[in-house]
Amino acid sequence: MQQIVNFILRNKSFLFFLLLLFISVSLTIQSHSYHRSKFINSANFLTGGLYDASNSVSSYFNLEEENQKLNEENARLKTLIGDTKKESVSYIDTTTFESTFKFTPARVIKNSYSKQQNILLIDKGQNDSIKQDLAVIDNNKIIGITANYNSKYATVISILNTTSRISAQLEQTNHFGTLSWNGKSPTVVQLTDIQKNAPVKVGDTVITSGRSAIFPKGILIGTIKDFKLDVTENFYWCKST
Repeated sequence: MQQIVNFILRNKSFLFFLLLLFISVSLTIQSHSYHRSKFINSANFLTGGLYDASNSVSSYFNLEEENQKLNEENARLKTLIGDTKKESVSYIDTTTFESTFKFTPARVIKNSYSKQQNILLIDKGQNDSIKQDLAVIDNNKIIGITANYNSKYATVISILNTTSRISAQLEQTNHFGTLSWNGKSPTVVQLTDIQKNAPVKVGDTVITSGRSAIFPKGILIGTIKDFKLDVTENFYWCKST
């Protein structure tokens, strides 16, 4: 203990300088959006490499589980193909049809769901044409929206984030609302602003509405667990799981 005290006393000027430097850098980052953005991107680059290496080791020991997921996904796709063959087919001219959305596969290397503002870190960045405000989905289910990014990594604002707002709708009736999260259960999100005359039912499917340029229409969000009129009694407030 005495050695620590002696060290501090011998280097007090230098340590005081470091403290002032830390305070000045913190104030600069907090008060200037440009510096804050650059700091976040640099931090993501460093931590992204660490998480990527850690996940590579973890993935090696989870190959059996990953193979099981792939087998389940292949089975689901085969079922869809079988169902499609049974239905009547209509055709479009693919030479003149241009898709609005381009899909880029990515791997989640860091994820949180126990905070109020949860984010994910993915192993794709500007080098892979990733930018801000892109949709992130998994197995045709909604995950979140990209935020900060650098050349190799990007952060994603999860739907389990109290700042998240996404346009959604009831699949059966096409009534629109806003998807958000109240910061409580990580298995339940909220759908608000559904018109009072909408025939809402428990079990109704909730999907993305396609009313923004971020998410295509029809991405699965969940099903209605409970609903009630809000305080104005003009709109429904729904729970979705």
